[in-house]
Amino acid sequence: MAEIKENYPLGHFNTMGINVNARYFAQARSIDEIKEILDNHRDCFPFYIIGGGSNILFTKDYNGLILQPAIKGINILEENLENTVIEAGAGENWDEFVEWTVKRGLGGIENLSLIPGSVGSSPIQNIGAYGTEVREVVERVNYLDLKTLKMVSLPNRECNFGYRDSIFKNHLKNRTIITSVVFRLNRHPVFNTSYGNLQAEIDKHGSISLERIRNAVIEIRRSKLPDPAELGNAGSFFKNPVVESARAQAIREEYEEMPSFPVDESFTKIPAGWLIEQCGWKGKKTGNAGVHEKQALVLVNYGDATGREIADLAEKISRSVFSKFKIELETEVNII
Repeated sequence: MAEIKENYPLGHFNTMGINVNARYFAQARSIDEIKEILDNHRDCFPFYIIGGGSNILFTKDYNGLILQPAIKGINILEENLENTVIEAGAGENWDEFVEWTVKRGLGGIENLSLIPGSVGSSPIQNIGAYGTEVREVVERVNYLDLKTLKMVSLPNRECNFGYRDSIFKNHLKNRTIITSVVFRLNRHPVFNTSYGNLQAEIDKHGSISLERIRNAVIEIRRSKLPDPAELGNAGSFFKNPVVESARAQAIREEYEEMPSFPVDESFTKIPAGWLIEQCGWKGKKTGNAGVHEKQALVLVNYGDATGREIADLAEKISRSVFSKFKIELETEVNII
């Protein structure tokens, strides 16, 4: 039986390091425990599901139940000459799972190394980095329907994956608890090293391999992004906006150095960090909150910031970007 704790501090359950309390908090280590908690308490107060707490900004105490699915386990479901199909529990640490696959020579998520959070959160956000998105390897997502308390196995084609998006952020938002994710990984990896300076970093260490790709990604991320254990942050705070290519070209005429990535014939992705930096925010500190000195896309907690301080800073940044470029920034982080 899962223990429900009262007035529970959440500082260690969100990577931004915001010191707020939950009226009630519980970790569920099985599907039966999740059902038990919801059966006994779902009608008494609101509840919110968290994974690794890497994509959340709490702006005040939560007057309800914070439920963390902590279902563990990594199991091989199927193997053939080309692929290995693996089911990983929602409570598994994402980067530890990536390491597990790399050590076994299974390709597909090595470019997603060192992304904070849990396996269960990965399809919700359709996490991506260095030219790879998790949707490329997700076979299906297993979840508990909160209305019926029945299990559902949703295949990839029905997850409506998009850029940092999925059905779990839209139609199924607040209606599911992901319990495990099934991945189809390649036993004969096709290396993806064309994004940014990834190939150059790999070349420093010799011939290409899954392990060298993982190590290169880790080195690059550590050189650019702060460690949440040392400086509270939630990684990329904003999505990279996708705009009409004509709009991107108009900006480039004024800013020749503007980086961009074509999405298709009609749309172009512009790095949000570049837009924020052009507005003078990189390295700027306001009170206990600030913008990281190496990566303008990351907002940081210098120790005693409140969630409200960081949310206000994000709003000021968004307004300045819109004023200068007429582009609306959308947050990746869920503001609670």
